[in-house]
Amino acid sequence: MTPYARAALETARKKGAGTILVTCNAGSALKSLARVVIAPDVGPEVIAGSTRLKSGTATKMVLNMLTTAAMVRLGKVHGNLMVDLRPGSKKLVERGIRLVGRIAGLPRGEAGRLFAASGGNVKTAVIMARRGTSSARAGKILRSAGGLLSRALRDQGGSHD
Repeated sequence: MTPYARAALETARKKGAGTILVTCNAGSALKSLARVVIAPDVGPEVIAGSTRLKSGTATKMVLNMLTTAAMVRLGKVHGNLMVDLRPGSKKLVERGIRLVGRIAGLPRGEAGRLFAASGGNVKTAVIMARRGTSSARAGKILRSAGGLLSRALRDQGGSHD
């Protein structure tokens, strides 16, 4: 039981934040400080005293599931594609163009043109392609859909979900 984890949970509770404790120790004294406790039962470690084996792997898997669910819920994912990216490198620009092409069914050149016209926003570029509209109008459509590309396409007569 680290003092850092205790302090973080106590501070979060004082501020009214939701708290989740991920631990492989179901009997942890910290569980009383968390609203949600996720405690995978991994059994004893192969090497006694090491928490970087099964416990570490289980914890990482739980955290991966939580962050994946959060990304989906926040609208950063469309189907199985991560569509919220900041094109801060050539690699990410290329990824953005590929995403626009794949989702909107466009050749690379047209996808690149729309991606650039959207200011490097995959979701906006896809709406521009599907609705034949401007970047400004596509942005409004996206905002009215709460930032969810699937909802924006569905509400505006799109077909991909």
